[in-house]
Amino acid sequence: MVQSSPSQLQVFLDIATEAALCAGAVLQTHWGKLENIREKGRPGDLVTEADKAAEGAVLEVLRRHVPDHSILAEESGQFDNAQSNYLWAIDPLDGTTNYAHQYPFFAVSIGLLIDGVPQVGVVFDPIHNQLFRAAKGLGATCNRQPIRVSQTADLEKSLLVTGFAYDRRQTFDTNYREFCHLTHLTQGVRRDGAAALDLAYVACGHLDGYWERGLSTWDIAAGIVLVEEAGGKVTAYDRTPFDLASGRILATNGHLHNALSHELMTMKSP
Repeated sequence: MVQSSPSQLQVFLDIATEAALCAGAVLQTHWGKLENIREKGRPGDLVTEADKAAEGAVLEVLRRHVPDHSILAEESGQFDNAQSNYLWAIDPLDGTTNYAHQYPFFAVSIGLLIDGVPQVGVVFDPIHNQLFRAAKGLGATCNRQPIRVSQTADLEKSLLVTGFAYDRRQTFDTNYREFCHLTHLTQGVRRDGAAALDLAYVACGHLDGYWERGLSTWDIAAGIVLVEEAGGKVTAYDRTPFDLASGRILATNGHLHNALSHELMTMKSP
């Protein structure tokens, strides 16, 4: 078990920040100029030359600073070091479909898991120039200013967000019912198509809660740290400890966590 000091976590946070900014610059360069957009096997699961170029920029930074660490990258898979307790989870372009359509809601997401637990997270939105950063015990910031979750405590006063998995066309296990149900109980439910930014927006109080299924580690590792360090709560739908492998997440400001969990469990698929 690795016990990282605050100073070590700060070093890792700075490395993640450098990598995210480099990837963001690549995405800005390719914005509106894509020539190769294709599906990766599942309908609607897109990849572009910008995804791959941004991932390359992240990998270059990590290999320069932490060559002995393991890496889990969305486009190129996992680079294992069996002796390492550190795993970097990288989504170079979270929101590829948005990006491909020039819908300005996407981000670079870089999380560091230590012994399987997310402890460092950076999410960078290059279009709006918003840099979200957090590390265990060091708090969460946006553009270097501290952020906190909202104080909303009633579902009927809340604004929520969710997303729909790529396999929604082939599976009956979707959250469409929950989306409709919670839309009637709240001030609204948004679906913006970038899990990392959804979590960042919960962390900074723009949104009060988020749930989704069918997620990968690189989608949410960074955002989990942001929410928790901003004072929020992250669990499974039923409030048991969150399991990255499940692909299901409930993240809120904490105040309405129990109420949102109750509604999700009420609507649970048979």
